[in-house]
Amino acid sequence: MSAADATMTAAQAAERPRRRLRLKWIVPALYVLFLLLPIYWLVLMSLKTNTEITTTFTLWPDDLTFANYAVIFNDASWYSGYINSTIYVVINTAISLAVALPAAYAFSRYRFLGDKHLFFWLLTNRMAPPAVFALPFFQLYSAVGLFDTHIAVALAHCLFNVPLAVWILEGFMSGVPKEIDETAYIDGHSFPSFFTRIFIPNIKSGIGVTAFFCFMFSWVELLLARTLTTVNAKPIAATMTRTVSASGIDWGVLAAAGVLTIVPGALVIWFVRNYIAKGFALGRV
Repeated sequence: MSAADATMTAAQAAERPRRRLRLKWIVPALYVLFLLLPIYWLVLMSLKTNTEITTTFTLWPDDLTFANYAVIFNDASWYSGYINSTIYVVINTAISLAVALPAAYAFSRYRFLGDKHLFFWLLTNRMAPPAVFALPFFQLYSAVGLFDTHIAVALAHCLFNVPLAVWILEGFMSGVPKEIDETAYIDGHSFPSFFTRIFIPNIKSGIGVTAFFCFMFSWVELLLARTLTTVNAKPIAATMTRTVSASGIDWGVLAAAGVLTIVPGALVIWFVRNYIAKGFALGRV
């Protein structure tokens, strides 16, 4: 083999790892591009007029406009939908965590008659479609005067979020050694003191993950939220149907509402991003 051939062979061998590295980046990049394309197109539509949306195909607005967002921020029937959704979602997340924390601790630390059956029954509530419970909730809340209130939707969503929260938190709690409980009691801690000062800090990543999932599932749920509200607590997802009229669909306003609907979820992900990473690595997620 000549020196030139040897040099060429060495160069080819050195080039192979670089090619593999480029291929490793190409696939994730294409996947991220595929995921972001609908979001980009939604933002694009929100900055266009209805005429441009329905008549031309452009990758950037020919006539850039923020009028669609102005409609939402200046119309109380629009922005109140975001306020209503935020209120009942926050209430639901707080209630779900408050109920799930002691329940998950009981499933994690104690064994009692029917514990596994009860745990499975909780999960079956999460598996059931919301349509099954829409009519019973409607009649019950109408009878007790809770119809069209934020607490009505928050309590209805607890039927699905509490089992999910118990299931996730139980996985995190089972990973905490029981010796910590015994040591805390020996040191003189009462159960409330031990639970709030010692135990909860050990599972804070699990609480962050649970809060994220409860928030997101409650935020995107539509059937119960729409069935149990009319005006005072009407969520944004139900308000978005107002864009359909006799003259057609107001695509620009609908797209702007969709963009603003994504923002709360993105903010929640940003604030709990570190806990989510730990949750996927350590917990039952």
